[in-house]
Amino acid sequence: MNAPQTLSRWREPGTSRVPFWAYTDPSLYQRELERLFYGPHWCYVGLAIEIPNTGDYRLSWIGERQVIMVRDRIAPKDRATDHGIRVVENRCAHRGVRFCQAPMDGQTGNARSFVCPYHQWTYKLNGDLAGLPFKDGVKADGPEGDCVHGGMPADFDIGKNGLTKLRVAVLHGMVFATFSEEAEPFDQYIGPQVMPWLDRIFQGRQLQLLGYNRQRIPGNWKLMMENIKDPYHPGLLHTWFVTFGLWRADQKSRMVMDEKGRHAVMISRRNDGGANKVVTEGVTSFKANMALNDARLLDVVPEPWWTVDDPSNPGATITPTVTMITLFPSLIIQQQVNSLSTRHIVPRGAGEFDFVWTHFGFADDTEEMTQRRLRQANLFGPAGFVSADDGEVIEFSQDGFKQWGEEGATLVELGGREDDVGQPPTEHMVTETLIRSMYAYWKKAMGIQ
Repeated sequence: MNAPQTLSRWREPGTSRVPFWAYTDPSLYQRELERLFYGPHWCYVGLAIEIPNTGDYRLSWIGERQVIMVRDRIAPKDRATDHGIRVVENRCAHRGVRFCQAPMDGQTGNARSFVCPYHQWTYKLNGDLAGLPFKDGVKADGPEGDCVHGGMPADFDIGKNGLTKLRVAVLHGMVFATFSEEAEPFDQYIGPQVMPWLDRIFQGRQLQLLGYNRQRIPGNWKLMMENIKDPYHPGLLHTWFVTFGLWRADQKSRMVMDEKGRHAVMISRRNDGGANKVVTEGVTSFKANMALNDARLLDVVPEPWWTVDDPSNPGATITPTVTMITLFPSLIIQQQVNSLSTRHIVPRGAGEFDFVWTHFGFADDTEEMTQRRLRQANLFGPAGFVSADDGEVIEFSQDGFKQWGEEGATLVELGGREDDVGQPPTEHMVTETLIRSMYAYWKKAMGIQ
């Protein structure tokens, strides 16, 4: 199916009906890669703590392109202004070889330079081409004397034949990159509505890496973005959330979006759980008699940084126990009580994506707090007591989309039919406005009328 046909197929006005082909069409997916992941958007790459020393690198992904996040050498005079982190594409400028193959753990390593194994082209850590064999040819041996055979043309410029270098932004230890020169400055990209919630978690704190989970989910990548913009489902799908009061509709909550509708924050404050019939009656996931064999799984300890000035109410403060941040198109940042993680979305086709969880804490955490964060991380990840539900229903959703024809569409009308981009935050959970707003932005970015 070609692109012009695809772009004219959104038949309903607005975004309260998302057609099934938006999740299944391969040609549309290719357009998403070009316009979103490789276009003027900032994509998550990793955390600075993953590459602490000069020469440390980590392989990551932006869309389906593998990139290298690397700690470069920097002169002492530049250390105040240069974070030293570079992101280059893992593709040799000579013959397109994916040249960097990480050591046994498959992700990280340390290098003085990068060398392509095919023809030994060598690159500096910043991606500049340092040299290549026989650039100036080979002098003949024997009667031909000083005759030179082969070599690059005389006007070959080493300075113009390095690796593809991405623009890099580092915010509080989170590393983002973009292939596009047209992407707006990173602070503007995030926007003043969402930035305070990133500052709340990260600003002024040294991160501590705790570990990883990885999974491949058989569903369209947008479904995971939707899932974390959807406050409707947690208190219905997740037994752990509704039974133990981690997230459900009777809690104080707020839904925040940036001025373009692409990024969002779902904010909530935990209550004590129990049976509030307004939100539990008839909900099959609620288990009134459910008890924990190990109560430490919900050993929640409030942290000082939880309480901050309320960005939406000058002079007031707010103390969330949960903030779920979505940064379009590729990152989710989770604070669920004491558990902290980034979740990286890596698309693998129209109907599949990889999901990489990086669990972290802070360098000044006590050993007790570190263990608490690790225990609570068992709620999340591929086999998490909560998150396993999300991976499963995303697969079910994709299966439903594939079995229907051109006329099928999701219904996204909770809280109204408008996208509400630019409106004040919603102060309750019974809404799908963050999903509608994301698709309003997606349509514009994709050129869909």
